[in-house]
Amino acid sequence: MPSQKWTKSSWRSFRALQQPVWPAGSALEETQKTLSQLPPLVFAGECQTLKAQLADAVEGRAFVLQCGDCAEDFSRCTGPDIRELLKVILQMSVVLAFAGEKRVIKIGRIAGQYAKPRSSDTEMVNGTELPSYRGDMVNSPDANLEARTPDPRRMLEGYYRAAATLNLVRSFTLGGYASLERVQAWHRASLDALPAGQKYEDLVRQIWKTINFMTAIGLDPQHTPQLNQVTLYTSHEALLLDYEEALTRMDSTSGGWYDCSAHMLWIGDRTRQLDGAHVEFLRGVRNPLGMKVGPSYDIDTVKALAQRLNPDNEPGRLTLITRFGADKIDSYLPKLLKEMKQEGFKVVWSCDPMHGNTYQNEYGQKSRKFEDILREIKNFYQIHKAEGTVAGGVHLELTGDHVTECTGGSRQLLDKHLHLNYQTNCDPRLNAEQSVELAFELAEMLHPCK
Repeated sequence: MPSQKWTKSSWRSFRALQQPVWPAGSALEETQKTLSQLPPLVFAGECQTLKAQLADAVEGRAFVLQCGDCAEDFSRCTGPDIRELLKVILQMSVVLAFAGEKRVIKIGRIAGQYAKPRSSDTEMVNGTELPSYRGDMVNSPDANLEARTPDPRRMLEGYYRAAATLNLVRSFTLGGYASLERVQAWHRASLDALPAGQKYEDLVRQIWKTINFMTAIGLDPQHTPQLNQVTLYTSHEALLLDYEEALTRMDSTSGGWYDCSAHMLWIGDRTRQLDGAHVEFLRGVRNPLGMKVGPSYDIDTVKALAQRLNPDNEPGRLTLITRFGADKIDSYLPKLLKEMKQEGFKVVWSCDPMHGNTYQNEYGQKSRKFEDILREIKNFYQIHKAEGTVAGGVHLELTGDHVTECTGGSRQLLDKHLHLNYQTNCDPRLNAEQSVELAFELAEMLHPCK
């Protein structure tokens, strides 16, 4: 049960799963002290704006595109990597907004997704037992004891990397890089690689016609803020509670506590225990929250968690991100929708088609099939339509790089091709081409006449 009075450190009285085994010494305490004195990464007003926009997604007036790396790497905190990821997100959002005729809320898995849950504290690597790799904010993936030993000072490095990422993202999104003229050029280059299907050609032609019409009547993207600027919100799994606590601040205007490490935080399927530390921490911050729900869910527990995390049933506060897998979604989603609808919970429903569709191929690589990802999303929409509920968004793991980690797509990648550019230290991601292709498939589902 929750404590009678919430504080940003009250989670310490609860069982905290998926936390690193930090070495003894003063490094953790010193790191937390330093983090608590550094400027916030995001601001309360931005979190409030996102919450209001997510309230529109509850009613179907907006669509949530939440996507980015499975786990960010410190080494990829570079201008080109950030730019290419942002480019893919903007490409996808233009396609979705045009076809769906509704606002697209863009939330990146970015500027803080540096930690990852693991099934065990240790793993066997080349016959040697080593601490498990828990993300760059905890340790290094290099296969030796020194690299794998958790180091709390890496949280400070994560903060600085997140700050640098946010700085560049804000420069890009507010400085003209996101203008429709540039997005148009990106599309012309990217779509050459996609199949020459009629549905692609028709939609692209309509987008160009609309952009050209706006220019013809004097809406110059370079001088019209609505066409020249976009907002990209940040999010990550609130996994490392020492880090999240240190960045939680009181908003002087509203008097509420906000976790200023990101605009939106989510709680994973492995850490959403009703009596756990993660739920205790997140119930007290006023950020928009997400919660993953997998096949192991208990409906009464999900209801209790929704009540705990959103006691006022405030639209936009809570997003339920389902992750069942293409073969299981028909068995698990309908009951969940029925029960939550019957209780009157006002939540955003989002589909994570990645985590339930992971497999290990014969070469020992984790991968996902494009067709399984697409099939789960299609089933997600069909089930919502049948239940009279709103399919509010998708939650994807993708990259702007031309990696070969997921099979399928227009190039028909096979398992034997994945070695060509398999980069991830965590889970397999859709590459740039597959991501844009998926956006076109999503666009058909979102079209109001469908």
